[in-house]
Amino acid sequence: MTVPVQSLRFADAREAADLAAFLGRLLHYDRAAAVRLQAGGGDALAVFGRPPSFEVLAIRTARLAGPATLDVTVSAGELLESLDAPAPGTEDASGTGGALPAPVTGPPWTGVLPPRGPWREEAGLPGPDALRTALGLAVAEFRTRDEALPDELRTRAERDRMGREIWSRQVGATGLPLRAVHAAQSLGFLRPDPDFPVSLLSAGGWLRLRTPFGSIALRRDPVGGLGGPGGLGLSVGRG
Repeated sequence: MTVPVQSLRFADAREAADLAAFLGRLLHYDRAAAVRLQAGGGDALAVFGRPPSFEVLAIRTARLAGPATLDVTVSAGELLESLDAPAPGTEDASGTGGALPAPVTGPPWTGVLPPRGPWREEAGLPGPDALRTALGLAVAEFRTRDEALPDELRTRAERDRMGREIWSRQVGATGLPLRAVHAAQSLGFLRPDPDFPVSLLSAGGWLRLRTPFGSIALRRDPVGGLGGPGGLGLSVGRG
């Protein structure tokens, strides 16, 4: 029987450690970050976060020890502190869970999650190596242009404008902005995996960059921003 949970128990220690690493990266960008947790009766837990620097939703899945029903928004920092996760690279298999923190009043994005689908695959996305190369070129361009700014234009506003111009560029003809790829790289999602390459999916007005380590989702219509119906249509191990 599936019952609402008061604590999180993961299938193994690696699931807890991977979630802890994801939460740590979110907190790097926002020390007050909140995450929305959803489990729809199976053993898949979806964790949604929104790193403010990228204006995207980041999604990480983890496999629970058993079926659970859960939909709650909590402090990312409190959740990280509650996890009994082993240190990365260790063989300790004892850390497989933690207490569920008290709910918090979520920011507006927690009510506008991607739809359940159906998701369909979009063509034209370059492979991980090409995406990382594009990111490197964009970072180099920003640094070069920043160094060339005259003193009167060395302002936060000008640097923000320049950053928006660079990171809003599309990846090929996919409609995916480069900032989504930047977010995937920064959150540890964009890593080589020959058994499951990155893919681009769409559902309604949403785009989703999927990797074996997590997903980045965003609205593709520039007017709506991060909007749309909530839902959960994710599978463990497929971001």
